[in-house]
Amino acid sequence: MRKANDKSLKEAIEQMMQVYKIKRKFDETGILAQWPQLVGKSVANRTKELFIHDKKLFLRIESSVIKNELTMIRSQIIEKINNEAKSVLIEEIIFL
Repeated sequence: MRKANDKSLKEAIEQMMQVYKIKRKFDETGILAQWPQLVGKSVANRTKELFIHDKKLFLRIESSVIKNELTMIRSQIIEKINNEAKSVLIEEIIFL
């Protein structure tokens, strides 16, 4: 029998992450891990550096052609990442 203040494991973990203020970092790490699924393996294989800082996604791409294509679809990538995270994690993409 379930008590009134019982929570599911998912609810308890989400509450813990909010209390310790690690939810955003957890979401950022998840997005970085899903980078190959978000942009495709060919782009992910040419991505040399990838990190998030202050709602900015920093990318180092070894191919100038791919960098140019990603620059043109920058807003679509941001939208895709934020939809996947179900929150605003990225506001800008900066190419290194």
